[in-house]
Amino acid sequence: MNNPAASPMPAALPGSGRSAGKAVSFAAELQSMLFSLGDARRPLHETAVLVEDVVHTQLINLLQQAAEVSQLRGARVISAEDLLFLMRKDKKKLRRLLRYMFLRDYKSKIIKGMDEDELLEEKLSGSGSAHKRQKIDQDFLSSIDQTGELLAVLEDEEVDEVKQERMERAERQTRIMDSAQYAEYCESRQLSFYKKASKFRDWLDCNSMEIKPSAVAMEIVAYLAYETVAQLVDLALLVRQDMMAKAGDPFGHAISAAFIQYQHSSEGSCLKSCPDSPENTPPATPTAPSSGSQHAGKTPSASLGNGGAGQDSAKAKQRKRKKSTAACGVETHSDAIQPCHIREALRRYSHRLGPLSPFTSAYRRNGMAFLAC
Repeated sequence: MNNPAASPMPAALPGSGRSAGKAVSFAAELQSMLFSLGDARRPLHETAVLVEDVVHTQLINLLQQAAEVSQLRGARVISAEDLLFLMRKDKKKLRRLLRYMFLRDYKSKIIKGMDEDELLEEKLSGSGSAHKRQKIDQDFLSSIDQTGELLAVLEDEEVDEVKQERMERAERQTRIMDSAQYAEYCESRQLSFYKKASKFRDWLDCNSMEIKPSAVAMEIVAYLAYETVAQLVDLALLVRQDMMAKAGDPFGHAISAAFIQYQHSSEGSCLKSCPDSPENTPPATPTAPSSGSQHAGKTPSASLGNGGAGQDSAKAKQRKRKKSTAACGVETHSDAIQPCHIREALRRYSHRLGPLSPFTSAYRRNGMAFLAC
């Protein structure tokens, strides 16, 4: 099954980028998603591109493993059962997916015009197709469940702490918004990969797969793609909070050396590319007044370094610095998630030891842990 020649899909290496679907990009949509999930109002384009590459790589690897499972079953398409099989070990994320599928069934029946009483009757009786997705999930989980743990997930009504934390963060984020900002935020909250199904399939290059995913499977993959973005934001916000300088922090020496090295290298490259930036330009040195001008009593403002024409030159330098800073993309007071936060979050998540080790995925392909399952 690990033989690349026998794999039903072409292998995808992490960080290798998009090959056939390279022309299709979700960077613009991801910037809005990042904003709706807790990032700054104007997320960095570099961060969105990095998140896009991570999500794309993870989904390709996920579809590759699902295709291998489907091939072992003798099926011709990747179905929802193959994805559920891959997620069976993470009960919390499996329960989150099952709730999402239930809500999709509920929404589809409301759109068709069924009232709430009819939906309740079909749920209790189990007849009809009111819960088609949920029925598929329940039948498959019951067929592979030997201990009853998977079926217990269907009946579990425990509060999702991750979802709760995201809602609380969204509530805090919207407190200081005006009406225009809130309208933009609501539009960003409505974005999803599933609403652009055709573009999403082209992005994953599904047409080149020997074993193609079904419609329900693509719905699950689109949901997992959004959950991957959300988890990246969750982890990146923790990393950013962790990297803030705290006076008297006894654990300051434990900051990742890889993060410090990347931070210094990125700052150095930016200073080299922007020699006129405020960080790379020393302040103007005032010139001392000459002794002759003091004794002569002539206008001292013309001889001072920051007076008269000196003030005009200083203002011109400040305007030049602002332009060069904008061209370099440096945001000195920006709260946006940086690419280094995403990389450090992935490093910590993939590490087997440390505070995030209980939450790392059991599925690993090419050294990268799955975020969605």
